[in-house]
Amino acid sequence: MNEGVEWALHSCLNLAWIGPGRAVTAARLAAYHELPAAYLNKQLQALVRAGILSSVSGPKGGFRLARGLDRITLMDVVTAVEGPEEAFRCTEIRRQGPGAGPAGGYAAECAIAGAMGRAELAWRRELAAQTLDGVRARAEEQAPDAPERIRRWFANAG
Repeated sequence: MNEGVEWALHSCLNLAWIGPGRAVTAARLAAYHELPAAYLNKQLQALVRAGILSSVSGPKGGFRLARGLDRITLMDVVTAVEGPEEAFRCTEIRRQGPGAGPAGGYAAECAIAGAMGRAELAWRRELAAQTLDGVRARAEEQAPDAPERIRRWFANAG
């Protein structure tokens, strides 16, 4: 999983703490964590295409949440940024090289591909079961002043 997923998740939480009435530019969101704005913008655009964020044009434009955190799962964000493809893709290397036997010498499913597929399914189910609202609640337990600190920073940033 690339770092863009982490950036997208933090951006969603920051937008929630900033409040629903304010759109924030990619540059401002990037500045808060000292990230490259152009690359973060790509992640934010992916979230817009997935219906997680909305994009507002104009002088007060930027990004805002398109739906509540209770309706955004971790899997929604991962899929938006990474795409729907499976993380592990079996290329059937067992059928290549000196160990390659006759075509009928292998089970229909590669044992490694099967194990990786089951692990990925469990991972995806767990991500789909967790909403950003739950993550927000845990973050606020760990750092109760975070929402106000973030609101203040973005208010002072222009």
